[in-house]
Amino acid sequence: MGGLSYFTARHFLLAERETAAQTQAFANALVVLKELAGGNTHKSTAYYSSLGISESSISAQLRSEVLRSGGAATQTYVSGPYGQPQIVVGVPIPSVHAAYFEVFSLSDLGHTLRVLGITLVGTGVVTTILGIALGRFASRRSLRPLAGVSRAAVAIAGGRLDTRLEPDAADPDLEGLTGSFNTMVDQLQARIEREARFNSDVSHELRSPLTTLSASLEVLEADRFNLPPRAQRALQLLGDDLRRFQRMVGDLLEMSRADAGSVDVFLEEVNVGELVQRAVEAGMRSLGNGADVPPVVISPDVQSVHVEVDKRRFERVMANLLDNAANYGGGATAISVSTRSPTRSEESAVSSDGGGGTGKVDKVDKVDRIDRVGPDHDGAPKVVEIAVEDGGPGISDAERIKVFDRFYRGSASGRRGTGTGSGLGLALVAEHVRLMHGETWVESAHSGGARFVVTLPVLEGDEGPVW
Repeated sequence: MGGLSYFTARHFLLAERETAAQTQAFANALVVLKELAGGNTHKSTAYYSSLGISESSISAQLRSEVLRSGGAATQTYVSGPYGQPQIVVGVPIPSVHAAYFEVFSLSDLGHTLRVLGITLVGTGVVTTILGIALGRFASRRSLRPLAGVSRAAVAIAGGRLDTRLEPDAADPDLEGLTGSFNTMVDQLQARIEREARFNSDVSHELRSPLTTLSASLEVLEADRFNLPPRAQRALQLLGDDLRRFQRMVGDLLEMSRADAGSVDVFLEEVNVGELVQRAVEAGMRSLGNGADVPPVVISPDVQSVHVEVDKRRFERVMANLLDNAANYGGGATAISVSTRSPTRSEESAVSSDGGGGTGKVDKVDKVDRIDRVGPDHDGAPKVVEIAVEDGGPGISDAERIKVFDRFYRGSASGRRGTGTGSGLGLALVAEHVRLMHGETWVESAHSGGARFVVTLPVLEGDEGPVW
């Protein structure tokens, strides 16, 4: 708008000045004509009214146009050491075979245009700054309620189902959105709680008949050698499926307790090297397939490292990872334990999770555990990384996000090993690790298989192991 105003004003002011100059030049040319007609001048002689004007002040093109065409002409140019704008008007005087040229200074017009340009630029800058400030203020004010909705949605996605939006009395237009949002969250929370109760009730109801079936199976297995071969084979298949069913019901009950927030966590300080070694040995015994214990490579910097874990849950984590490797990856090929600096998400998980001790997860005091995390040489807290590698074909990028979902077995279940898992093992791994303030994920191993990683925060101190 400022540029348009400037060039429009410049055009009309310059046109007006040219018109005024031409009028004055024609009037002055009539006076000169009277002098020339009186014979007071010499032919072919140029006369100048000022020492600052000479023949070079008038371009040859303008002189030629006026003298040869016999018409008046105007030319604007800049001259002088300071670049002063000027306008020259040429008027032919054919009756005496002469031409009259008059030079008009446009310095005052140039000064006016400069002042106008500076004013428009300053006004434009100030207007733009005020517009930006006003726009940011207005947008923040109008989007502030939506920012609250966004934060509430993020909190709900993180599992905080008790999050609600507070009614904003200053903005009645958002009352409908606030009410609808809170109603949606209420229904979502009620549905999740209802499903959690259903899973818990089903698991509890299944345990009683399973206990009866298990006791009956033990009686039959005690007399299995008196049964015919076909009956022995059927008894073996029945026992395998019943034990698998028992494990699945136990897993479902564990998950339902976690959903209900009634999980007991017993955190103890232990030496991580010995913890992993014993957990791997126990996990391989639970497989019962006679496979050799995979090598456990413990980094030298882990020898005196301590972590705070629930030993029962950690052993379950390692058992499930080993079982997953046996079912889908041809068995575990290597297990490594090392320390490293945590990622930003791991630091956040450590600083926001509850402290150790015994109690229900939803009742644990939110104590900042970052003070007990041991620093590395750069002063940053460290985590211990436990990795289990298998010899299978690996897991695709699309499945890595879903592999810790409940009952997810993926396309790999049809081609990786026997695939006898229920799809709850890795979900329990993620849940147990979360309760111990750690993280877990899967990545590709150097051998091409899958590499499941568990990280736990390292504690300060050099005390001996606690068992």
